[in-house]
Amino acid sequence: MKEIKIAPSILSADFSKMGEEVKSLEESGADLVHCDVMDGVFVNNITFGIKMVEDLRKITSLPLDCHLMIVEPQKYVERFVKAGADIVTVHAEACKERLKDTLMLIKDAGAKCGAVINPDTPVSAISKVLPLSDMVLVMSVFPGFGGQKFIPEVLEKVRELRSLAEENGWNFDIEIDGGISPSNAAEVKSAGANVLVAGSAVFKAPDRRQAIEALRKN
Repeated sequence: MKEIKIAPSILSADFSKMGEEVKSLEESGADLVHCDVMDGVFVNNITFGIKMVEDLRKITSLPLDCHLMIVEPQKYVERFVKAGADIVTVHAEACKERLKDTLMLIKDAGAKCGAVINPDTPVSAISKVLPLSDMVLVMSVFPGFGGQKFIPEVLEKVRELRSLAEENGWNFDIEIDGGISPSNAAEVKSAGANVLVAGSAVFKAPDRRQAIEALRKN
């Protein structure tokens, strides 16, 4: 089993004190900072962009895990890497036939790359790019807003991905994002996910270190 990593979503942070929030994540044992980039077109919400990633890079040594929920991500991935993203994940639904080329752009720019699938997108949509992916992100809610309810049916896709990875000797991380909490962390990890994105479960917890440890160990 791959190492379990916790990636709190900065979308749930208080943007008015971002430096303090990121320092809190470092002190609480987070492994990654998950950056949800939304453009108001691919999803019905707008969050932040390249400048935020650039500024986050200045204040933390934690890996920046940038999840691009945007149209035509191939136009922007290299700029996100230049801004400081360590991992850039892009949606199969946004890239369509350009998914492989977009992942290669990310790799060529010097970052790790990953493919993302929505709850209603089958694993077969990304099967051809699994060998070159460093991460596969399975959405356990429909993207756009934090605080949504976990969709348990997606765990079958997590199991399928873990099985494919083991059968073929692929070493990608399986990340899951949406409604993750200590109450479902065990079944998510049992299915094969090893990177857990959590927003509310970490940022709204009275003790963030305890919340992160609960996600990691439950």
